[in-house]
Amino acid sequence: MGDYDLEILEQYPIQVDNVRKVRGAFLCETDRGLMMLKQAALSKPRMLVMNEIHKAMKKQEHLRCDELIPNREGEFLTATEDGTTYYLKAWYPGRECDVRKHGEILEAARLLAKIHRLMELPGAREGFRSSDLLDEYRRHNREMKKVWSFIRKKPIKGEFESRFLECFEDMYRVAAAVEERLGSSSYRRLQKEAKERGSFIHGEYNYHNILITPEGMTAVNFEHVGRDLQAADLAYFLRKVMEKHQWNEKLGAEILRAYCAVNPLSEEEKEYIALRLSYPEKFWKCANTYYNSNKAWISSKSVEKLRISIEQNEIRKRFLEQIFAFHLEKSGV
Repeated sequence: MGDYDLEILEQYPIQVDNVRKVRGAFLCETDRGLMMLKQAALSKPRMLVMNEIHKAMKKQEHLRCDELIPNREGEFLTATEDGTTYYLKAWYPGRECDVRKHGEILEAARLLAKIHRLMELPGAREGFRSSDLLDEYRRHNREMKKVWSFIRKKPIKGEFESRFLECFEDMYRVAAAVEERLGSSSYRRLQKEAKERGSFIHGEYNYHNILITPEGMTAVNFEHVGRDLQAADLAYFLRKVMEKHQWNEKLGAEILRAYCAVNPLSEEEKEYIALRLSYPEKFWKCANTYYNSNKAWISSKSVEKLRISIEQNEIRKRFLEQIFAFHLEKSGV
């Protein structure tokens, strides 16, 4: 984005006092407070849903978000002469939620529950496809087996390949068991009910997208909003936090209680969360990254990520047994 594109700010009913570049955007000091200008890769239906969610949050006391700012024509997407589109949204001075502070993590879980209670929009169907976790896991499992088959045929194997082959059987059994149990669970019914309610999710609810501001905790970056079971957001949040805390059972139980105190979960939803957390996501990512990279040179960082994904498998299993009373029967390879 060139500085000349900042002329796009003239299309908004604001007075801009100062602009500075930040990662992937421009932070603007205006007469209406801090705002952020970003290049858009978003559809109009997505922008409209984001706006509906932001409006619903604004109506609630103590709920803040990075609301979209319409231009002088009342549109959320604004184009430059070359056709590049941007959007402007409110921003806040503050810092990211500190994953090391249990109090902030629990407050973030409560905030997510409050947001979920507002994110049911039955009329918002255009431009969105519902996610299908079962299809996703089936695809991931085929990809993992493909990588396994490829590595087995390599005449010379490095550290990454050797480690991968050593643990593949155990990791794949878990992945296959998750796929099998998800298929026989209440997932399809929950999926249908969520679709009928018009349930939406944040899509990337983690500590990076939660700001601690003078006015309180603020959820930002709803650009990945989508249609899905809302428990998917909580599962994602739990996974990101637990990976940083070595699957600390006490903290995990507190996060679940904090969320459920505001937005209770059914036993079927808890099983769905446990299944998502059971899946060896990091192992699949390591395999996928390896297959799509330059295999002549595998970085030590890739080997380390693989090692961690293997080591966390057992402690994650114990976590799920303690927090969700969840036991997964492993399928054969």
